[in-house]
Amino acid sequence: MDGTGESSIPVRPQARTGQTEDTRLALYGGSPVRRAPWPTYDKGAVFVHPEDEEAAMRAVRSHLYFRYDHRAQHETECGALEEELRRYFGSRHALAVSSGTAALALAIMAAGIPPGSLVACPGFTFVATPSAIVLAGCTPLLVEVDENLHMDLDDLRRRWTPEIKAILVVHMRGFAADMEALARFAAEMGVPVIEDAVPALGAELRGRKLGTFGLAGAFSTQSDKSLNCGEGGFLVTDDSVLFARAVVLSGAYEGRFRRHFPDGDPPIGTDLDLPLLSFRMDEIRAALLRSELERLPVRLERFRANYSYVAAALAGVPGIEIRQPVAPGAYLGEAFIFRVPGGDAEWFARALRHEGIDARNLGSDEDVNVRVFWNWRFMFGGLTAEQVRALLPATTRHLREAVDVPLSSSLSPDDCDQLIRAVRKVAEAARPAAGPPPEALAVPAVETAGTAGPLPVPDTVPPAGASAVPGGDTAGVARAGRR
Repeated sequence: MDGTGESSIPVRPQARTGQTEDTRLALYGGSPVRRAPWPTYDKGAVFVHPEDEEAAMRAVRSHLYFRYDHRAQHETECGALEEELRRYFGSRHALAVSSGTAALALAIMAAGIPPGSLVACPGFTFVATPSAIVLAGCTPLLVEVDENLHMDLDDLRRRWTPEIKAILVVHMRGFAADMEALARFAAEMGVPVIEDAVPALGAELRGRKLGTFGLAGAFSTQSDKSLNCGEGGFLVTDDSVLFARAVVLSGAYEGRFRRHFPDGDPPIGTDLDLPLLSFRMDEIRAALLRSELERLPVRLERFRANYSYVAAALAGVPGIEIRQPVAPGAYLGEAFIFRVPGGDAEWFARALRHEGIDARNLGSDEDVNVRVFWNWRFMFGGLTAEQVRALLPATTRHLREAVDVPLSSSLSPDDCDQLIRAVRKVAEAARPAAGPPPEALAVPAVETAGTAGPLPVPDTVPPAGASAVPGGDTAGVARAGRR
């Protein structure tokens, strides 16, 4: 038993007999729902337009690639990008840097968190989150997540110790954490909240953009993010001292940090008290991002429309429970996650891959997934994976049950319908011969944002790359996507 009164041994569906060829799972020799590759960024399904390519070439042709040169701050690509990001997020300051991990580490260091401090973060996140804490000279303290994979505030309270000097909240896989409750708790404890909004660029919680609730918010512009320049990131904050310190730490040496305060004196007097870490963004990436930012609302709407359509269509499927947001619409929509309570999520994901849908069981033993905390060996010394899993039993159980499907903004209506058909097909095959009625297993529908269906794919979005026919266990495995 797993402590909940239920058997910890998953039910592995068996191949059924007497089915027609059309309804047999591809896993057992039937025809797959789709044969084209599932669109993901690593197959070329990116939201990049000719205007974006020309913007990058403009920067290349300028021969001015370093962000600090003879030009004024507002004349550089990086400076202009920061101003545009500042307006988009409604923040006092924005700083373009080399990665989302760098933005996180800079936020912790610039906030003055003492080296050696504990920084609380959820047990479900990308490995960059605890890595950024380590990079900042601090120690991650992992906290359980609930069945919807949100940071568990009750567990954070149970684990609290005065050595915790900050809370690093993660909007994992594009779903908002409960920022209002977490901010109240942080204020009660007298510590700052820093937001890892790397996986949720553009998502909102009750009309407010994620990344603007805490002392600082960190974002990524890596290839699978809402803004994509291959590598890169930025932070936003209203705290001028934190911003000035982050600018210096990122690499604005010999007084260059003063360029970021054109309307007055910086709130720090010198850049000689801090190390220089060279986390700057370059002009070529900034130019590309500035162009992409113009169409970010279009891409966000496509994410939401596709997600809402798929989630609404699958909300009542027996045997699966769709991840629920903390508030209506509080998600980006670039990933569709559901749990298979009491079933075999590893089998379910494998069956979906055979149907031509990229899917992974987040807690699979067959997949070295760096979003799974027991694979972060640098944190746990000589402990075995089993011993590490025992540190966060609830998170372990939820990840074992979870299936994750990436949803590119380039998905067509046919792509969405094929995903829906595949999940229904696998869920039907997974149902036992006798069991509770379907209505006992149904879950509430996810808020649909008033969308009747997925948006059509613009002609300017490049198609996915080379084709492949699903079949083997590794076919279509969703290695794509950091978070």
